[in-house]
Amino acid sequence: MDEHTVLEHLGNLGVILLAVLLSTSVHYLFLKHLNRGARLALKFPQIRLGYGVIVSLVAHSIEVALFAFAYKVSIASGFGALEGNFEGSIADHLYFSYAAFTTVGFGDIVPTGPLRLLAGMEALTGFVLITWTASYLYLEMTRMWRIQD
Repeated sequence: MDEHTVLEHLGNLGVILLAVLLSTSVHYLFLKHLNRGARLALKFPQIRLGYGVIVSLVAHSIEVALFAFAYKVSIASGFGALEGNFEGSIADHLYFSYAAFTTVGFGDIVPTGPLRLLAGMEALTGFVLITWTASYLYLEMTRMWRIQD
């Protein structure tokens, strides 16, 4: 809290919480859509699982983009930086966000300052949402295999 006021830190915390809440909401809505079942998947149950994987990847990509935008906002507000192999492009923000969301953390781009909190929260959120997806797809597989038997 050296160079920013308490109110500014609360604003940055708000950006972090908003990214977590929006990404979790997006994930819920996509899984709710999958649970209702798309018309095509209902007609052709063999593709239901593949459709679920594709929709899940789209959902995760939107969630990653939300966090990438949160990085951009936090950096523009002076709450740290992304250092290393980082030039500030949209692709760089997305790349770092994918690495953090999937908890891969290559290490070629490193957050500094208060931005580290956003990176940590993204990793935790990504871990939870990816696990949620895996659980859902596992349940779909067991449901589908019971129908086929």
